[in-house]
Amino acid sequence: MQKRVLQLLADNNSGVLSRISGLFSRRGYNIESITAGVTADPRFSRITIVTSGDRDVLEQIEKQVAKLEDVRTVCELKPDESVYRELALVKVRTTAAQRQEIVSLASIFRGNIIDVAPDCVIIEVTGNQSKVDALLKLLEGHEILELARTGIAGLSRGSEGVTHLA
Repeated sequence: MQKRVLQLLADNNSGVLSRISGLFSRRGYNIESITAGVTADPRFSRITIVTSGDRDVLEQIEKQVAKLEDVRTVCELKPDESVYRELALVKVRTTAAQRQEIVSLASIFRGNIIDVAPDCVIIEVTGNQSKVDALLKLLEGHEILELARTGIAGLSRGSEGVTHLA
């Protein structure tokens, strides 16, 4: 099984994400993560999909997604030619005595404490998936009450493959 990160530029219309996820569902393909947002041009959305499968399945996914009416471009974001980031919010149970340890762990990963309650804190951390995973691994000795991860957002490096849609 291989993992592939696909970046789509699509018309910013209602139902686009539904049609894309429906294609994956109908074909039995898995979406590991999906992020979407408007681009600098409000007519278009940038959608980043992380999926997995064998080489043939991944090629088929790319071809099928490219055929969708609202999809303008599809490209693979290769790890060595792209920048990936993920945001995670982690709510950790803590006592007053443990709070400084949690704050120190967060700061090692350049995370921020964005909320403090008497019995828990919320850590915000941004980085590649391995950075987020590493923080979560170090927090295993503490009770994670809630976790929200955005999934990967990514862009290719440099200006050479930038797509300009008219």
